[in-house]
Amino acid sequence: MNDEVLDMLVIGAGPTGIAVGCEALKEGLSVRVFDRGALTNSFLNYPTYLTFFTTRDRMEIAGVPLSIPEEKATRQQALAYYRAVATRFKLPLALHEEVVEIRRAVDGTFCVSTYKDKKVRAYWARTVVCATGYFDNPIKLGVEGEDLPWVQTFYKEPFPHFGEDVLIVGGGNSACKTALDLWRNGARVTLAVRDRRFHESVKYWILPDIENRVREGSISAHMECVVTAFQEKPKGAEVRRKDGTSFFVAADAAYILIGYRPDVAFLKQCGVEVNPETLAPQFDALTCETNVPGLYVAGTVQAGLDTDRIFIDNSRDHGARIVAHVKIRLGR
Repeated sequence: MNDEVLDMLVIGAGPTGIAVGCEALKEGLSVRVFDRGALTNSFLNYPTYLTFFTTRDRMEIAGVPLSIPEEKATRQQALAYYRAVATRFKLPLALHEEVVEIRRAVDGTFCVSTYKDKKVRAYWARTVVCATGYFDNPIKLGVEGEDLPWVQTFYKEPFPHFGEDVLIVGGGNSACKTALDLWRNGARVTLAVRDRRFHESVKYWILPDIENRVREGSISAHMECVVTAFQEKPKGAEVRRKDGTSFFVAADAAYILIGYRPDVAFLKQCGVEVNPETLAPQFDALTCETNVPGLYVAGTVQAGLDTDRIFIDNSRDHGARIVAHVKIRLGR
């Protein structure tokens, strides 16, 4: 049991969680930021050579410039930048420590239970901010064989797949970018897309590229098809058409890239009202406070399943709004 009562406990050490924590420190609040993984853990699962769509100025947090010559940051530059921000503010971090339960006491404070090194710890805080994001929780198909070692939900780089047959499940932006990257680096690519056309989330400069590669036959695409099973011998996947007929796609590797689902389990545990269809929590748009007094949501977790609505660039002010409201709540 940690006897200190923090002014604020932040769950999630991504860019939004770091921004909230730094804003709290700037305003004189005691704070600690928790994450079950590393700092900016979701970035570790991004493609190795990714360049962000967001411009560098819109990725800046806590008033610290992202000083790079390029207009848009690479994954490596972003990792270095957010580490530097946390270091500059001496942000108190509790990494690789998972929050497993949040309980609100009768006096309004929160007891937050965590798990690390096979030990359960307890922390007390006057307010809690959930900034957990969604990227660490990819959506699965729920079909036989998707846990086979050659079936992945995160794409890193194309080079291991040179000369291989690769099946990609999905028709959104990530699936299309991955298909193009693999094809341009020597893989034979097949897409299985549930809908009649590629998803509206596909960026405007990527859509004609993927459509042209499919049209010319460089990339195979099976539209209105779903994967029903992965199998080891022969290695590949069973795919079902809209009319109910099935066919087999041989594959040396497969990537399931159909989106992500926010983890709202401990929000529900604490009494936050969550829309069962959208998984969006109830919160005040001005203060980011949920229906549970003292419990806030920041960043992409606000959007529920609508993961294309909130990004780094339009959630950077969540920290300032939350901290301003917390100071009023604490009478500072």
